[in-house]
Amino acid sequence: MKKTVLFALFMMVFGVVFAQKAPQIKFAQQSHDFGTFSESKKTVSTTFTFKNTGKAPLVINRVVASCGCTTPEWSKEPIAPGGSGFVKATYNAVGRPGAFNKTITVFTNSSEGSVPLTIKGVVQPNK
Repeated sequence: MKKTVLFALFMMVFGVVFAQKAPQIKFAQQSHDFGTFSESKKTVSTTFTFKNTGKAPLVINRVVASCGCTTPEWSKEPIAPGGSGFVKATYNAVGRPGAFNKTITVFTNSSEGSVPLTIKGVVQPNK
């Protein structure tokens, strides 16, 4: 019994210490509304900025858009503690009139694991 309690206590302390040394991603904003725009504009883009608020280098492993109409770009190099990076989302509005609401999921080595970003807007058809 005593060994079990000591082991559990050790694991809790180890978990707290490890969590303090892990990278952490903090976005300035996690959603963007493009409002209403014409389909003739073809594409719209926004850039989400983030900071590594942890104590280890942050790596973006991959970024996945919820559909093929959205193309992500992102910081490829590890982000040092205190450093900043970006995720850019470009939405292709051609042939897609109407409202849209898309998700871009950012997968990292941070304690958060993955972070969802959203873009939305309304595309007015060409006349």
